[in-house]
Amino acid sequence: MPDSPFSVLIPLAEQAKANGIHVHHLNIGQPDIPTPQPALDSLKNLQMPVIGYGHALGDLPYREKLCGYYEKFGVTGLKPKEVVITQGASEALLFAFQACLNPGDNILIPEPFYANYNGFAGMGDIHVKPVTGFIQDGFALPEIQAFEQAIDAHTRALLINNPSNPTGTVYPEPVLRELAALVKKYDLFLIVDEVYREFCFGEQPFFSALRLEGLEDHVVVIDSISKRYSACGARTGAIVSKNPDLLHSIGQYCQQRISPGVFGQVVGEALLEMSDDYLDSVKAMYEGRRNVVYERLQQMPGVVSYLPGGAFYCFVELPVDDAFEFCSFLLESFSWKNQTLMLAHGQAFYASPGLGKKQARIAYVLDEANLHAAMDCLEQALAVYPGRTA
Repeated sequence: MPDSPFSVLIPLAEQAKANGIHVHHLNIGQPDIPTPQPALDSLKNLQMPVIGYGHALGDLPYREKLCGYYEKFGVTGLKPKEVVITQGASEALLFAFQACLNPGDNILIPEPFYANYNGFAGMGDIHVKPVTGFIQDGFALPEIQAFEQAIDAHTRALLINNPSNPTGTVYPEPVLRELAALVKKYDLFLIVDEVYREFCFGEQPFFSALRLEGLEDHVVVIDSISKRYSACGARTGAIVSKNPDLLHSIGQYCQQRISPGVFGQVVGEALLEMSDDYLDSVKAMYEGRRNVVYERLQQMPGVVSYLPGGAFYCFVELPVDDAFEFCSFLLESFSWKNQTLMLAHGQAFYASPGLGKKQARIAYVLDEANLHAAMDCLEQALAVYPGRTA
């Protein structure tokens, strides 16, 4: 199992805090925005004399409400039996990997990608075959030919995250349709992690893979309430597919762990009863935060960045010899006005050896004032870091 880039530096952060230094956490996608009050009230008002097991696939009323939610994105005709509730998107990804691929198979993923994909693949002896994207074009999806060249006899699936963690890239409808043609040609599964679908900035529309015609047996969508409703600890995710054989296989995994958590589904159901005003305001908030980070990075000599299209992440190339060493330096040896920041180093988001050595992921999950303070620290740290490069 690989180390998690989100926690490997935690001991250094804890020591910095013990030394009285304030650490701005931009290393993990933990929003600072309050969880909606109706979700909290749903737990306070819950009348449940016995906390019993739920349905292995998730409680029916919640799955019915999710079918209605997806209609907002043009996904019509979805049935509750095609939605499976999981312990967060993490369990959804793990079940999808195990159900779609056998040990020794491989899965194509554009890199950089969410680092835990490596861990989920490793649990099933599944091999990640990366298709590399580049910061110079904002990590747009690599050419379809690059994916096709990577396909071999052991390739069973292709995975994308839309919008992307860690890059914030949004893949538009034409790109998804190109991927769909490739998936159909080689009879692959198309696993699409859509947990950030609500956060597409500007006029960019979100296009769900569930709308790809003729791909009903191929598409597997991963979902979660964690990010869009600031409810990471609820651990409430979902798998959506129209493939009955795949759903049966996933259902067998669900039966082994008995049922997903009851309280998280109570929270999820309450959230789906809210108006869109909350999500609209949160999206606007993240767009403002994105602009702060982008504008500040553009002013830092030697830093290479781009304007992310969605989610709440930016991948950045720094003028340093080694981003992991720089991230350690921030916590061990640096402070500015008694503050520092914590980043996730870039190499952990790649499968290709040696890539991402000078890169890092920034999660802009703090308010604008704290983001400015964190960017002040980054600018000052880059100026004094011993391993700075030209």
